[in-house]
Amino acid sequence: MSSFIVEGGHSLQGDITPLGAKNEALEVICATLLTSEKVTINNIPDIADIRNLISLLEELGVKIEVNNPRSITFQADDVNQDYLNTESFRHKMQSLRGSVMVAGPLLARFGKAVLARPGGDRIGRRRLDTHFLGWQKLGATFEYKPETKTYEIKAPEGLKGGYILLDEASVTGTANIIMAAVLAKGETTVYNAACEPYIQQLCRMLQKMGAHIEGIGSNLLRIRGVDSLGGTEHTLLPDMIEVGSFIGMAAMTHSNIRIKNVGLSDLGIMPEAFHRLGINMECKDDDIHVNQKEIYEVESFLDGSIMTFSDAPWPGLSPDLLSIFLVVATQAKGSVLIHQKMFESRLFFVDKLIEMGASIILCDPHRAAVIGAGRFNFLRATNMVSPDIRAGIAMLIAAMGAKGTSVIQNIGQIDRGYERIDERLNSLGAKIIRTEDC
Repeated sequence: MSSFIVEGGHSLQGDITPLGAKNEALEVICATLLTSEKVTINNIPDIADIRNLISLLEELGVKIEVNNPRSITFQADDVNQDYLNTESFRHKMQSLRGSVMVAGPLLARFGKAVLARPGGDRIGRRRLDTHFLGWQKLGATFEYKPETKTYEIKAPEGLKGGYILLDEASVTGTANIIMAAVLAKGETTVYNAACEPYIQQLCRMLQKMGAHIEGIGSNLLRIRGVDSLGGTEHTLLPDMIEVGSFIGMAAMTHSNIRIKNVGLSDLGIMPEAFHRLGINMECKDDDIHVNQKEIYEVESFLDGSIMTFSDAPWPGLSPDLLSIFLVVATQAKGSVLIHQKMFESRLFFVDKLIEMGASIILCDPHRAAVIGAGRFNFLRATNMVSPDIRAGIAMLIAAMGAKGTSVIQNIGQIDRGYERIDERLNSLGAKIIRTEDC
């Protein structure tokens, strides 16, 4: 298990560019299973979750051609469906949450998919009902196999279009249903669909492959099924969570950095939310310049009530950003309520921030009240263990802004979502050492 040794108190200076979006990559890589032709995906980040998904597809029989470190061509012209019944397949699915999205394409193209309970972050309940209910509306049946702890999903006569009202605007659920519907017979209507930029990107890639999808960018999608899809080339958007992470790091360390090529039009409310937290930033062309030399002060609502940041469907804040907002708020001037609606275990890392000297009240599993000190009460260094990707990056931000040297263990969690984050931050002036624990 690897660790970061972080010497806090160093300001950052210079330019940094976010890499390709992890969440989009997971969707579009799974979508390559929908065709026997070649699909090239560009701007792929070299992170653990993406490597694990590519390895899963390779063992399924997908041909993988690495064009360069950021570009890979996939060709699923000889998929080994027998692999779905192996222990190796189940093990790989259980190690990666995004693996759930191989099921939709396999079901659409071959009439059968097997789904083991997917792994990923331990951040609370992450149910799969939306996926299954959507497939059922398209004519699929499923059966739980207790001996292997897997679900077998079948549509031997092929999927048929239908009306689907999602019980929640699940991003992965929407993606899985879209990928199933594009090869279903007839028209499918998906209402209450997620409309995040990465879902829009998936739809645009599928359109280039020959799919018929209307309503992209809205919560009402109409999909007319086709007999087959062809190959294409697709480029990933910048990762908006990396963008938010870099803004948080700059604020926490009172730094002057430029975040380049951020995809401003796809960031939703995030820049405005950071402004309300008091962060001094300028958006110009497709860059964000953060010059946080002074104390940042939290705004209040017009009626004087405490500023609240909560996760919401696009274009609201992603739940992946709230850990960052929480840690940055500890050094702001003013009070903030963080309301994490989606997951009930994502705020449990705040005990370490309290140990570092932050003034936080964990109201319940979903809400934390932060009383910002305005840099008059600096955080103290400590030892921490990263429980998941987003808590891990929040801990790294806290350590960078703390007095003294902190140790963060289990940084493999951070590596799942951030490529070479220590090297990239050190190039800006951070002091982060990666070590291998005995």
